[in-house]
Amino acid sequence: MPDTPSQDFVVTPDQLCVGLFIHIDLPWFSHPFSFNSFKIRSADQLQILRTLGLKHFRYDPDRSDVLPRGMVTTLPVEVPAAATAVEDEATSAALASKHERIARLAQRKRQVVEVEKALVKAAGVMRNINKNLFARPKECLEEVDELVNQMVSAFLDQPDVALHVIGEHAGGEETYFHGLNTSILSMMLAKDLGFNRATSQLLGVGALLHDIGLSDIPDRVARPRQELTTPERNLRQLHCEYGLRMGKQLGLPEPVLRIIAQHHELSDGSGYPNKLKGDQIDPLARIVSLVNYYDNLCNPPDLAKAMTPHETLSLMFAQRRAKFDGKVLQVMIRCLGVYPPGTVVKLSNDALALVSSVNPAKPLRPWVTVYDPSIPKDEAILLDLEEEPDINIAKALRPIQLPPEVYEYLSPRKRVTYYFDSDSRKGRRQ
Repeated sequence: MPDTPSQDFVVTPDQLCVGLFIHIDLPWFSHPFSFNSFKIRSADQLQILRTLGLKHFRYDPDRSDVLPRGMVTTLPVEVPAAATAVEDEATSAALASKHERIARLAQRKRQVVEVEKALVKAAGVMRNINKNLFARPKECLEEVDELVNQMVSAFLDQPDVALHVIGEHAGGEETYFHGLNTSILSMMLAKDLGFNRATSQLLGVGALLHDIGLSDIPDRVARPRQELTTPERNLRQLHCEYGLRMGKQLGLPEPVLRIIAQHHELSDGSGYPNKLKGDQIDPLARIVSLVNYYDNLCNPPDLAKAMTPHETLSLMFAQRRAKFDGKVLQVMIRCLGVYPPGTVVKLSNDALALVSSVNPAKPLRPWVTVYDPSIPKDEAILLDLEEEPDINIAKALRPIQLPPEVYEYLSPRKRVTYYFDSDSRKGRRQ
């Protein structure tokens, strides 16, 4: 939450009025409001505030629209100790509602833990596939099909699928996250594009295996930490050709082979290996090309060059849209929202937050983790903006713009990894 003034201005409950920005000196769980600090917006809020049993409220004149009732000027005074809340019928009902929400948020946090476990398990499957694809091809391809089938079932069969951003170094499987990210985001797009199960399965397998050719490239070139020379770039680009050869040896279906061969082709002809344009690129390969481009900008080998999800989508749409299938790019922006998971944002009430997950059906009302120094980091408030109609995202921020204490609290990820939760309704009001 934003810092309160160094000198605290206080008012009595009778002086409260709509337009005053106030701070409640009570624990977050003991009052019914979403924040400890906010601007009063309605008579209903005034009524509840006056029943909390506090003799004084701190207020911020710089963020208030009005002066307190009956006050022309005001002087800073010492803030009294918080009083015990006095419950009346309205406050009791509001508190009961908030406690229900607190229980849902606790359930939500438990879900996030389960999602992280599922991601680590999927990354382990990817590790096994990468290491044993040619030693035990039948077994590994069955694992690929099963992993993709889980994604297809989640995205195509469930009414609500939440997309989460996962913390860094989840299980130490970072090497395998790019294929997972590409497949998961491709599945999200497949749902919105109306693909059937069979087509979605082929898309998911191709997205998961699109970079198999990199295994034939030296690691320092395949995953460079520094700028590549022209010969090194030419060598790295051969991974599409190598991957196509491997895919044929494994007997992969033709649509999957086309994805592997064309996942670096771009609609304006600036891609490789064959500089294909527009409809010359397979429709499924166009999807993987778009998602692959997005994830590579968010998660480059040199993380010092990483762009935030918001910056990446903005760049792709504003400056590079000719490189992509226009319809697929629009669907991706609609699904991820203007503020994708992993984006640091400033809310309309001036609070700072991190977008932690998004329901593609309601991308402008994501879940956010809120910075509040009065609440321990491991108990940080999770807000579902779908249930907060008065609060909106005002703008995105670069992590470097955050004060150190806010950066440490929100811990914006250097590496952005996504995973899905098909049981997202458990964390929402039924």
